[in-house]
Amino acid sequence: MSKTFYKHDKYLSSDKLEGRFPGTKGNNEAAAYIQKYFKKYGLKGFGKSYYQPFKLFVKEGINKMKSDSVATQNVVGYIEGSDPNLKNEYIVIGAHYDHWGWGGQGSGSKKKDAFAIHNGADDNASGVSALLCILEEVSKMKIKPKRSIIFISFSGEEEGLLGSKYFINHLPVPKEAVKVMLNMDMVGRLNDKKELYMGGAGTFPNGVELMKKLQENSGLNPIVFAGDVGGSDHVSFYKESISAVGFHTGGHPQYHTPDDDIELINSEGGALVAKYIFNALTQIANYEEALVFIKQN
Repeated sequence: MSKTFYKHDKYLSSDKLEGRFPGTKGNNEAAAYIQKYFKKYGLKGFGKSYYQPFKLFVKEGINKMKSDSVATQNVVGYIEGSDPNLKNEYIVIGAHYDHWGWGGQGSGSKKKDAFAIHNGADDNASGVSALLCILEEVSKMKIKPKRSIIFISFSGEEEGLLGSKYFINHLPVPKEAVKVMLNMDMVGRLNDKKELYMGGAGTFPNGVELMKKLQENSGLNPIVFAGDVGGSDHVSFYKESISAVGFHTGGHPQYHTPDDDIELINSEGGALVAKYIFNALTQIANYEEALVFIKQN
């Protein structure tokens, strides 16, 4: 799986995609790449395609663009659950695929004067790589989990969680049917202590216990927070009273700079993270207990 993780991350964080900024060719090519694997691994679409288009406004001084409203898209599909009743409940697993393009004064770049491609190999080509690795594993399951699973890759995260906000306001299923959201943002830099951080594990029943139990034979050291929900796309779900867990492998000096490149990605670590989250996903999708929302800090 580490080879697969590396392959996905290498393509998504290549200079060819120019930092995957919304409204650019590189962003659309990333979406097309994700869609290709959604189709390959048998996801159903909610409409005619896997795309959920939306517009966002780009302010002056970002990328190579004038201030403008641009078109981008979330990429979304689902696998139907195997239980006749529980298949009407949905677990969402997601990762944003957009990044800062060429950076610029108006961007979130930490090196605003360095007008260079921000490849975002960790932020968040790594999360998408994990998403596609997990999808591949789910596709191999002869008996699918009881609940249905929505796989989604968001755009517009860097501009303020815009893709996930759009999705939550334009859900293809009833909001009360969405039970848990798992989000991966920056999972490609596992450290020597093998620490996988997660916030929001206490937002569903016995979540903290489950995440700690999954440590066995995982090769990881999960740092589990019941609350401390964090700041990525899962927050859009949490604000709508949907249980939400965010996973990441920690910050680093290359965050939001042109130096967040594939050479620094720990693909073996990425594969361990993907396996751990696959186990969490399938356990939650088969949960015996009712999945109710528990408010945390």
